[in-house]
Amino acid sequence: MLIDIHVHCCRARDPRLTRPNDSRYPTPGELIAAMDAHGIDKALCMGTVSPACRYTVVPPEELLEIAAEHPDRLIPCCPVDPRWLTNSPKADFRPMLSAYKELGCRCIGEYIPNLPLDDPMNLNLFAQAAELGLPVTIHIAPRLGGCYGLVDEPGLPRLENVLRAFPELVLLGHSQPFWAEIAIMDDPESQRAGYPNGPVRPGRLVRLFREYPNLYGDLSAGSGFNAVSRDPEFGYAFLHEFQDRLLFGTDIANVPQELPIVGWFREAREQGWITPETHEKIAWRNADRLLGLGLDSD
Repeated sequence: MLIDIHVHCCRARDPRLTRPNDSRYPTPGELIAAMDAHGIDKALCMGTVSPACRYTVVPPEELLEIAAEHPDRLIPCCPVDPRWLTNSPKADFRPMLSAYKELGCRCIGEYIPNLPLDDPMNLNLFAQAAELGLPVTIHIAPRLGGCYGLVDEPGLPRLENVLRAFPELVLLGHSQPFWAEIAIMDDPESQRAGYPNGPVRPGRLVRLFREYPNLYGDLSAGSGFNAVSRDPEFGYAFLHEFQDRLLFGTDIANVPQELPIVGWFREAREQGWITPETHEKIAWRNADRLLGLGLDSD
């Protein structure tokens, strides 16, 4: 079993509705074909609803319809923006989130508002997500403006504020500024928005994983893959230490797209660099438990 914790898709759009580089999200059929080609059994489908630097909107309703057509393969998220409803930190998201959860959404994501991570509007939504038992996949950004994602500084102090304030809230960390913090950086301002290389001197993120059991790791995209593969000895030890809170992912979001983590993760098991138990947890058991899929009881 292999569950991908982070993919994107949408209905076919007009050919003019693409990114500036002409890339686009896959259609549901293209996504499933990519999953088949890489041995991925199920995938959690992310949407995008925040206005920051997105070329198309993929709302929860679209994801629910797509997942209903492929119930054995695709699992819907409910992407939301904390400025919805009243554009204030007093908005009551409970009825909306409860409805999406009852309709089948298993996670809030991808959560990308370009606001400070501990902005009052984010804190308001996080509190309600925790109350309803919905994990949140967060994309952290390096700055305010000119990009998408929650804003935090080097060292992720705002992320720690949220983890401390909401111990019942599961946050799945994702993106370059999140995973770059796995190592001490010589020049954080320039390195955190990219893919630092070389040996890893354990950084701030390792401490956050050790101190906050509600922090989970989304291993998708170049950022997650780079974090665990740039220094193999460290990477395998990291997978072992946090085997209960790391989740396999690809971040399929383009047509076509290379997925180097698939072969790397398979080889880690085949060569004995990680144990079968560690591989199984990261491959699907953690996702099954976190999303409440009930596969372990089948």
